[in-house]
Formats: sequence, C-alpha cells, structure tokens
Amino acid sequence: MASVQPSTERKPTTSPTTTTIEMKLEVVVIPVSDVDRAKAFYTGLGWRLDAEIGDGKSFRGVQVTPPGSQCSVHFGKGITSAAPGSAAGLYLVVSDIAAARADLVARGVEVSDLFQLDFATGARTPGANREHRSYTTHATFRDPDGNQWILQEVNGRLPGRVDAPSFTSAKDLASALRRAETAHGQHEARTGQKDADWPSWYADFLLREQAGQEPPS
Repeated sequence: MASVQPSTERKPTTSPTTTTIEMKLEVVVIPVSDVDRAKAFYTGLGWRLDAEIGDGKSFRGVQVTPPGSQCSVHFGKGITSAAPGSAAGLYLVVSDIAAARADLVARGVEVSDLFQLDFATGARTPGANREHRSYTTHATFRDPDGNQWILQEVNGRLPGRVDAPSFTSAKDLASALRRAETAHGQHEARTGQKDADWPSWYADFLLREQAGQEPPS
C-alpha cells in the first residue's frame, strides 16, 4: 500500500496462500467535466492512451495509463455520477520524486513543493527527506477539474507487499540486486565456499524477499 509509512514495529504483510483468489486493482475512475480537456491533460503528462470508446452522445470512455503503472485510469461521459474534481488521494509512486516533479513542471503542470508527511499526526514538513526514506516525501498536483494526485517516493517496500518481484525502474532493480549481493556474500561466508550458481541464489532471494520470507540458506 503506497500511502502507508513503514515502521520498524510493523510485522511483514502476511502473504496470500495458493488458494487465495486474485483480485487485481486495474482501474480507477475519476470524474471530469470536459473529456477532451482531460484527455489532452493526461496524454500531455506522457500517459499512454489505451482506448477510447462510445458514441460521445450518451457515453464516452477514455482509458489512460501512467508510465510503469499496472493500474489504468478511466474518465469520460456517463462513466460516474461523482462531481467533477472530487477525486482525491490518488497516489503515484515514484523512485525519484525530485525528477518526477521536475518532469511535471516541464510539462506545464503546477506542482506543490516537496514535503514530508508524518502519518501519525498528519503534520507536513517542507522539503524532501534527506535519506530518501520510502513513503515519506510527497508532492501534489491537480488536473484541470481539480482531481488531486499525490506523488510519493518509494525506494524499498516492506516484505510481502507484492507476490513476485516487480520493478518499474532500473534504480529499483539495482537496489534489489545490491541487497541480494550483500546477502549472498553473507551466505558464502557462512558456508565457507564460493557459490558458482549465484544467479539461482539471487533469484531465490528476490522471490523470498518480496514474499516476506527468510532468505535462502
């Protein structure tokens, strides 16, 4: 969950069993008043235009997807009865929030300054977290109707947050491989011998880490 701040006291998320029925969140709906204006805004952000359906008279649906996202966004005419601009708290997780903010500004979007959010009190502190602590640094922007989006910097997730390794940037993957390298070095120190099949060990480590399990022995 992107909006949850990690805690050293929180236990890893319980992994689903093999009998759990998958329910993947793949679409969120936002209410807009001008479909063409919304379409121009979101595609102008570099979001992929996936589909556009309907006759435009009683119904028109548009689907766009943010870069690297597995969840898409729907808006249009006859899509929702919610008031245009009433959507809020829509999180866009990024690995480099300063770069993400700069990209939006370059595209003509008005973005708030970076701030740190204390989830215990709701207090905001100006500026980015110097250690780039995950879930801490944020920025906000709105579409032409006023729907609110929140940028959140996440560089490492709590164990068990996803079922299998999923990396949306080279930086995320490199960070995971460095953790695997460190753990593998400790593994070789314990066994007292060189592990020639280190790629298999790395793969097992990454799967176990994402599932919140102990590293391979």
